[in-house]
Amino acid sequence: MYLLSQESIISVRQLVKRFDSRTVLAGVDLEVMPGEIMVVMGGSGSGKSTLLRHMIGALRPDEGSVMLLGRDLSEVDEDGMNRLRRQFGILFQSGALFQSMTVAENVALPLQEHTTLDQNIIDIQVKIKLELVGLREHATKYPAQISGGMKKRAGLARALALDPKILFYDEPSAGLDPVTSAGIDKLIIDLTRKLGVTSVVVTHEMDSAFAIADRMAMLDKGRMLVVAERSYFEDLRDRPADGLCEDKATVRQFVRGDAEGPITQRREVTNYAEALIGLPEPRLSSEPSVQPTRIAK
Repeated sequence: MYLLSQESIISVRQLVKRFDSRTVLAGVDLEVMPGEIMVVMGGSGSGKSTLLRHMIGALRPDEGSVMLLGRDLSEVDEDGMNRLRRQFGILFQSGALFQSMTVAENVALPLQEHTTLDQNIIDIQVKIKLELVGLREHATKYPAQISGGMKKRAGLARALALDPKILFYDEPSAGLDPVTSAGIDKLIIDLTRKLGVTSVVVTHEMDSAFAIADRMAMLDKGRMLVVAERSYFEDLRDRPADGLCEDKATVRQFVRGDAEGPITQRREVTNYAEALIGLPEPRLSSEPSVQPTRIAK
């Protein structure tokens, strides 16, 4: 179990990221403690995927800093970043398995690429990792031969191949039925507790979030609204909306999945204002985008 008195394993401070003139992250702060399951949530376009990409070193901040395992990622060169990447694993939303390789070959790949282990040792490690996720009996199957939930578990086994200190999950429950999703949630909890890894889970699936989180962080339009224990969000979810400030009401609407609240009101006002002041709308060109090669006679 994590302790807040510990030094953070990931530290995001005043992170700003812009794409052209659009600010996607506006001064985001987040501390992730060793051994905890941190759930980062928010609606589409809130900036949670961009935040994840900064934490794994795929993007560099325009302002602020991201510290991972005691290293400032802005100051780490490509060789140093590659060494850091061996200390964390990523479960991608789709599983991202190589279709031409068996499940076992997918899991073995990081060990073959980043270690000098004998193949016999690699084979043993692969069996151990597949056993952890309940897929040892499916080692010789190809991704096309297994279900969506099994692909997620195979991707998780591959993420575990190098015994990482941190696991990043990108929408681990997306596209799964409720029973399979609950199985993935249980697996995340079990692996975090048994292996002592730190888990960062990016999701907008509230059932999963409340099932697995130690702490939760809520992003909205590039701002970090709140980072708190799961119990804070459970209490806010169950409270009446009357008397809440806008930020708390926004969090409450999101975790409850309500159709009415600050999020939907903001969308309605924005759309109306744009229509009212006559912002230019995209128009179809009068010219075809593809010129015909044959002219009708």
